[in-house]
Amino acid sequence: MQKLFLKEYPLFASIVALIVILPFEHSLASTKFGNILGFLILFAVIVYSALNVAHHAEILAHKYGEPYGTLILTFSAVVVEIVIITIMMLHQENPFLVRDTIYSAVMLDINGLLGLAAIVGGIKYGEQQYNVDSTNSYMSMILVAIGIAMVVPHFIASDKLPVYLDFTIIMFILLYIIFTRIQLNEHRYFFEYKGKHAGEEECAVGEKINGKYHAVILILSIIMIGFLSEILSIFMSNNLSALGLPLTLGAFAVAIISASPELITAIRSALNNNMQNVVNIAVGASLATVLLTIPSVLIVAKFTHMPIDLALTPVQGIMLGLTILASIIHFNDGETNMLEGFVHFVLFIVFFFLMFM
Repeated sequence: MQKLFLKEYPLFASIVALIVILPFEHSLASTKFGNILGFLILFAVIVYSALNVAHHAEILAHKYGEPYGTLILTFSAVVVEIVIITIMMLHQENPFLVRDTIYSAVMLDINGLLGLAAIVGGIKYGEQQYNVDSTNSYMSMILVAIGIAMVVPHFIASDKLPVYLDFTIIMFILLYIIFTRIQLNEHRYFFEYKGKHAGEEECAVGEKINGKYHAVILILSIIMIGFLSEILSIFMSNNLSALGLPLTLGAFAVAIISASPELITAIRSALNNNMQNVVNIAVGASLATVLLTIPSVLIVAKFTHMPIDLALTPVQGIMLGLTILASIIHFNDGETNMLEGFVHFVLFIVFFFLMFM
């Protein structure tokens, strides 16, 4: 156990970064170079820590099997995202931060992550199979959830919007509980693909894994990410203002941090011809982001009296609409290929370009 702990380099790196930067936070924040340097260091350490979260989540996934493994990975990534968004909300008066982060996360997961994985897997294997019931289940939930929380508010009177948002919190918590129960029990087979993996060896490996140790390190890593994010939010805000960059870049940075563990795992799964795992991670992470992040930040905003606006802009609505429409067309046959991946990745490139328009 002690030898394992001594190899937790990302955890130690985050502790050292916090100890070193904290005393110099104000002096760094007072200059343009200091803001850029502080941001780059903290961003790198946070991504490194986020990858460590993914590492321990993957080990727990091997221990408990699918779909528990994917659930642990996506839940861990979303918790990191919620922690960072909450901290930045407390430091910045940006009512659109949550909306832009969720939008960025969905575009990054479905178009960037899944698109890139389908391209890589398509180059190596041609076509890769997965259980079509999983994508149908995920996409229907994503469509409904985004519609309820980010489209309907356009048509709600401003004086009645707080009541509707409270109602949304309750509905999303119920949706997530019900969907998770169905995913783990009644329709667990929707999220599995019985193609090539033998489970006996994985079970044998899983029995040797110390679940408590990896769970504790995972939680400690998330806590350290929270502390570092508090300082990062200051440098990020200063840099965006000083360099004249769009505020949506801050939301995109949050999405990258939370999605970085999933990206590594998804590419690895695509190269191992395990597209089911890629689908569960990419589309499952998008659903978890919408169903968990929205009620969490709405609760925080309610008690801190911070303004929050979840209604999509016309451009965001069109881009999400194109993404969901392309997904419905592509995810109806249980196979991915390089062309489908390329279409989604083009949508991701357009999304990134539009941030500067």
